[in-house]
Amino acid sequence: MALTSYKSRTAIVYASVTGNTKQLAEMLQTAMLNRGIQVELYRIEEFPLGNLSCFNHVLIGTYTWGSGEIPAEMHELYQAIEKLDNKELKTAVFGTGDSFFAEFCGAVDRFKDMLYVKTKLIASLKVELMPQPKDVVRCEKLAELIQ
Repeated sequence: MALTSYKSRTAIVYASVTGNTKQLAEMLQTAMLNRGIQVELYRIEEFPLGNLSCFNHVLIGTYTWGSGEIPAEMHELYQAIEKLDNKELKTAVFGTGDSFFAEFCGAVDRFKDMLYVKTKLIASLKVELMPQPKDVVRCEKLAELIQ
């Protein structure tokens, strides 16, 4: 009997307007690659929602819009995960924001609440404005939890 090799699939899916969340997504990708974790990086517009169930891990990066809202381009992903309702899917959510606003990274919190119920939520990460060198350590810790 031949043994089959199992290959875990990990995706980082993000939306970014200012480039801050994109930079954080790239920092997470680097941290994961440094740990030997193969990861696919997607802008939300490029992510194949129909293939969502093919991934073992999905890390979601979002900025926050308005008064702590999920940006419009992330709604379909939110709804797809909510409908998928896969407690075996390991997830994390991250984002950048400005603590000047009443609800700091509110979209991260909204995703986190849904992911906690519908998936196996591993972690959430919020970064003030633009990621700094100190955030590399935080990305490495999140990557550590993915394995």
